[in-house]
Amino acid sequence: MHSIDLQEAERRLLFQVARRALEHPPAPPPLEDERLPEPLTRPAATFVTLKKEERLRGCIGTLEAHRPLARDVAHNAWAAAFRDPRFPPVEREEVAALRIVLSVLGPAEPLEVEDEPELLRTLRPGVDGLILCRGSQWATFLPAVWESLPDPADFVAALRRKAGLPPDHWSGELAFWRYTVRELEEGV
Repeated sequence: MHSIDLQEAERRLLFQVARRALEHPPAPPPLEDERLPEPLTRPAATFVTLKKEERLRGCIGTLEAHRPLARDVAHNAWAAAFRDPRFPPVEREEVAALRIVLSVLGPAEPLEVEDEPELLRTLRPGVDGLILCRGSQWATFLPAVWESLPDPADFVAALRRKAGLPPDHWSGELAFWRYTVRELEEGV
């Protein structure tokens, strides 16, 4: 369930905010909240995914809404371009070739499951983003990851690996939350 509905002009403005962040390597550019339309000033959690020739070039986000939507997008676009540890920082010459995908997250819902079979039955492939946590180890996959890992068992195993756990690990210390996203693609 998403509480932020965006008009076309507001979507375009969000992508302008994200693009501007890609052009400021030292730090995310400042935003003046009072000049933004009201929906862009509501707290929201987002992920910004950068793609170059349909390949991942960076992806950073937040799981909890703790700052205005436009600020979250600006920060995460900048971090995806310059702070994703999986990639070198984006070069100025690359910016024009990058495609931006914004994922606005709905609230995370805890999954009370007793075992892995119950977890796998509970998941909604293609719909759910999933957060896995065990102590200080955690990881998340956005719903878009279902495109490359359509089988729930493979999805969960890969998420465990991402969290630094064995792919078949199960214990009572594992906690799971699911969330949905509203995905916005630049130019779509």
